[in-house]
Amino acid sequence: MARPAKNQRELREALRAAGLRATIPRVRVLSALGSATTPLSHGEIADGLAEEGFDRATVYRNLIDLTDAGLVRRSDHGDHVWRFELASGDNHEHDESHAHFVCASCGAVECLPTESVTLSPGRGAPRALKGSDLEIQVRGLCDSCA
Repeated sequence: MARPAKNQRELREALRAAGLRATIPRVRVLSALGSATTPLSHGEIADGLAEEGFDRATVYRNLIDLTDAGLVRRSDHGDHVWRFELASGDNHEHDESHAHFVCASCGAVECLPTESVTLSPGRGAPRALKGSDLEIQVRGLCDSCA
């Protein structure tokens, strides 16, 4: 089920606060990500916005701009496909770093609830486990493939 997206005014304000112009393509890309329940690939976003007249190159350029501005987070889950999701904020249910589940069979990616994965850095563990810029991936079979 999709989450309710922020309204247009809030999206424009977020863009301006990040130092970006509030163009229609940027607002629509942010809106698409804001209503998604899982990280989306460039292709999924472009396909969803194609009926509105946005081409794949426009969507890609805007995704990169939004990522560079810190409004969107980009990750690769081992399949060489970048997936995008909103960075933390009022409309995002996760902390800055959260785990993703990746199905080893169909490749589906889902955000995991924060409490589902706990890291306990102990003796000998890399200091990076204490950092906030972690990408955590859990692999297995999703409910549909199991």
